[in-house]
Amino acid sequence: MTQDRAGAVFAALADPTRRRIVRELAVQGPLTPTALGARAGVSRQAAAKHLAALEAAGLARGRRAGREMRYDLDTAPFAEAEAWMRSIGASWDRRLTVLKRLLEGSIGGAPHED
Repeated sequence: MTQDRAGAVFAALADPTRRRIVRELAVQGPLTPTALGARAGVSRQAAAKHLAALEAAGLARGRRAGREMRYDLDTAPFAEAEAWMRSIGASWDRRLTVLKRLLEGSIGGAPHED
């Protein structure tokens, strides 16, 4: 996942209304902006703006169904974000292991006698 893509995903998910919309799409499947707005407690226009942000981040896909747009969730960016976070976590785990070994070597050695 590129830094730009990761930033877009995390920025999109930073908003609580967008997280509610994502949850609704995950549970209910494809929904219209009107239905999503009602479920998220916002107007249709606000839902459409949130959907545009989610779509720009790659988290939602819109498709025309007659006169309406229906949106569904694209889970690929979640997997990419999780992999990115895991790689950062692994990097910190390695650093902390090295630090622990260094500290144990400088402190540990022979046990102190009182």
